[in-house]
Amino acid sequence: QVQLEESGGGLVQAGGSLRLSCAYSGRTFSRYNMGWFRQAPGKEREFVAAIAGSGSSTYYADSVKGRFTISRDNAKNTVYLQMNNLKPEDTAVYYCAADYLGVLTAASSEYDYWGQGTQVTVSS
Repeated sequence: QVQLEESGGGLVQAGGSLRLSCAYSGRTFSRYNMGWFRQAPGKEREFVAAIAGSGSSTYYADSVKGRFTISRDNAKNTVYLQMNNLKPEDTAVYYCAADYLGVLTAASSEYDYWGQGTQVTVSS
């Protein structure tokens, strides 16, 4: 059984930074591509970033490219999302997700497991 637990959310001023973590438990972590998604109030869940199981490839939404960095530590079974230069429009609940042996993708339907989410609030 795969379990994902996000942490690191909080309240930050515009221009600030946060680092989200997602702890994975279950089968071999490196066989899962990992993604970050977010959902703002009244909006649909949207893709933020993804990283391949090996960590060799990454993929970002245009809205966060150059500001956010996804990374993973397979020895610690953890994926990270470093968020810099945060904007009020980044306010959302952030979710991590795991996709078993898939092609790196932004499609939420391709991800097999999801965490409960962590709130990020950016004040102006």
